[in-house]
Amino acid sequence: MHQYKVISFYKYVKIEDPEVLMKGHLNWCLENGLKGKVYLAKEGISGSIFGDDELTRKYKNYLKGYKIFEDIWFKETPTDSVAFSKMHVRVKEEIVNSGLRSTKLEHTAPKLTPEQLLKFYEDKKDFVIVDARNWYESKIGKFKNAITPQITHFREWPKVVESLSEYKDKTIVTYCTGGIRCEKASAYMREQGFKDVYQIDGGILNYILQFPDTYWEGGMFVFDDRRVFEPNTNAELMFTANCHFCGKPTSYHINCHNIDCDKIIVSCHDCKVEKEYCCSDECRTSKNKRKVYHG
Repeated sequence: MHQYKVISFYKYVKIEDPEVLMKGHLNWCLENGLKGKVYLAKEGISGSIFGDDELTRKYKNYLKGYKIFEDIWFKETPTDSVAFSKMHVRVKEEIVNSGLRSTKLEHTAPKLTPEQLLKFYEDKKDFVIVDARNWYESKIGKFKNAITPQITHFREWPKVVESLSEYKDKTIVTYCTGGIRCEKASAYMREQGFKDVYQIDGGILNYILQFPDTYWEGGMFVFDDRRVFEPNTNAELMFTANCHFCGKPTSYHINCHNIDCDKIIVSCHDCKVEKEYCCSDECRTSKNKRKVYHG
């Protein structure tokens, strides 16, 4: 039995005044001892909240108390680690920075259930599966045979789609962590003439919670203090990456603690300590280093 859980959620819905909602939301979260991060924009909400069963249940009831969020879908991952140490609620232009301002959400692709994706694989269906995340996310985990574009920002998605033009008549399945990026990524592909596009309902998270040790390889990158969520128990499916320093298989990653560098690298736990959370000897001597987080 795990001590805590992380609940992740998003919804594209019109919010008239995100600034007003943000203030009330943050105050409620602080008053109730919640930790996590929530982003609000005129186009909707996204976030992750960390706590025990009672706290996360309380938050879910609170958020569903808003008419516009009453049907929001919470995806839960169990953990014994502290995922967030603070509470942030912020207003942004987009709930995920995409740059796809002219892409229409009504063009988003149909959703493929985890059961249907599993059947695609097991029936050896002719399909192309494309990772809509950044290179450092796909480096530590991906779906079997996935195309993993080497992008640093989701804003580069149009460039990815252009590179996939040879697959315009193929069945395409897009995926991301929880589904939020694929709402726009798949819509953009359809607008560019891709004829048979799907997105995974609930993203990687929904799939691996139901079908670990199948067609997901490695760990899932998470944007919190856990760094990674590892669903598989089959040793052959646990790792897709190797430590930057010693080559040992691992899914763990760090940001170089030289703030002027901030490069993301895959590192095992032993090497991250030995190398002082830095990617190179040069960065280790920097005077502009983060305080070491012992996690």
